[in-house]
Amino acid sequence: MESQIKKDLNNLYESFTGEKAASIEALPRSGSNRQYYRLQGKQNVIGVYNADKAENKAFLYFARHFKKHQLPVPEIFASDEKNDIYLQEDLGENTLFSYIETDNRNGDFSGRLEGYYKQVLKWLPEFQVKAAQDINYEYCYPRKRFDRQSMLWDLNYFKYYFLKLADIPFDEEKLENDFNTFMDFLSEAPDHYFLYRDFQSRNIMIKDEKPYFIDFQGGRQGALQYDIASLLYDAKANIPQDIRDKFLEIYLEQLQNYIPELNKHKFREYYYGFVLIRIMQAMGAYGYRGFFEGKKHFLQSIPFAVANLKQLLDNQNLPVHIPELTYALKAITHSQKLQSISAGQKHLTVELNSFSYKRGIPVDTSGHGGGFVFDCRPLPNPGRYEAYKDLTGNDTEVINFLNDKPEVHKFLDHTWALTRQAVENYLERGFDHLTVNFGCTGGQHRSVYMANFIANRIKEMFDVSIDLRHREQNF
Repeated sequence: MESQIKKDLNNLYESFTGEKAASIEALPRSGSNRQYYRLQGKQNVIGVYNADKAENKAFLYFARHFKKHQLPVPEIFASDEKNDIYLQEDLGENTLFSYIETDNRNGDFSGRLEGYYKQVLKWLPEFQVKAAQDINYEYCYPRKRFDRQSMLWDLNYFKYYFLKLADIPFDEEKLENDFNTFMDFLSEAPDHYFLYRDFQSRNIMIKDEKPYFIDFQGGRQGALQYDIASLLYDAKANIPQDIRDKFLEIYLEQLQNYIPELNKHKFREYYYGFVLIRIMQAMGAYGYRGFFEGKKHFLQSIPFAVANLKQLLDNQNLPVHIPELTYALKAITHSQKLQSISAGQKHLTVELNSFSYKRGIPVDTSGHGGGFVFDCRPLPNPGRYEAYKDLTGNDTEVINFLNDKPEVHKFLDHTWALTRQAVENYLERGFDHLTVNFGCTGGQHRSVYMANFIANRIKEMFDVSIDLRHREQNF
């Protein structure tokens, strides 16, 4: 299957550029069933395979529609709907979430991070209001509108995959009554706008200091409050409450440029209801992946969601009388089972080293002895060329040299497949340390390049700590 997908993508790439791709690299999978590939050659592009034809149609339509409105989304270069593939613009590696991880480690939003969010908040009404004016909702997937049925799916997802699996007590009939009351309230909010649905930091790329937006195939008609709630209560983003309040006000000011008659007070009345349903939807997803499927690293997101929920309850921001649901939500914040899960989680650290074989393989100081040593010496050596002798694998010139070599990408595919499998296994088993070493002749070019590449891949896909060391470069 994998080989056929790559063959079909290469054929589509050739029809687009006139040449075969020099390399095709499989990218890490996200939570969806879509498979992504980076094709490099005459033009670098991202190839996508997705067996869900309806979802493909939704994404392709929205991408072209938003591009027509000059919104920053990936350009679609070519598509082959028969083989469930398409080629889109390569927006690089950096998501807004990756900057959150580096800039917000101590709970402080840096000037750079705040600047990115302000740009995002400026663009959001363009999607919701301006581009919505002539959008064709017939392409929506899986539903045209975020209506009662959509809400009921999310609420039941929360009930069956979080409340029940986390052993949270509730009265089923009373809870169903509260669900209906809650949906009645949310349905009162004006809902003739475009609802992005998954508007969060992992779906925002940063390229050339500007945001670009991806993964909008679940978009549909709905209320304005949902997307801003998704962005500001994005669990692992862990945005401080005062910053959330500041960002909400900035968004409302932007929104008034499109809706001059906007009533901010009325907007806020419904806003916290959509915050709640978004938190509940996220908890359902964590419960399904973590409790039901047994993928323990999804449980790591639960403490952040519980913290958001507790803050909502402490500030008495529930906008409607829903006593049984409120009882269940408070039980979540006091659940010993959830607290023990959080306390019992071991955080995985992946140690990555580049080194020179002349000085030997790095000593494993963890005491575990688990991991890999990859020999990069069979790869083309930039050190043989005068232009690269004083540079390292951190330098753009060396990176470009190695990126142009098909054998390097073949090596990357194999090393990433092994490393990814190990990280997934270590997370499932609750291990706390994995070592991955890359060696070459001098520990200057190839090994540094490889360690950096794999570190970035791990960081993009997993919630782990990265300890990256270039031994021969003394850092």
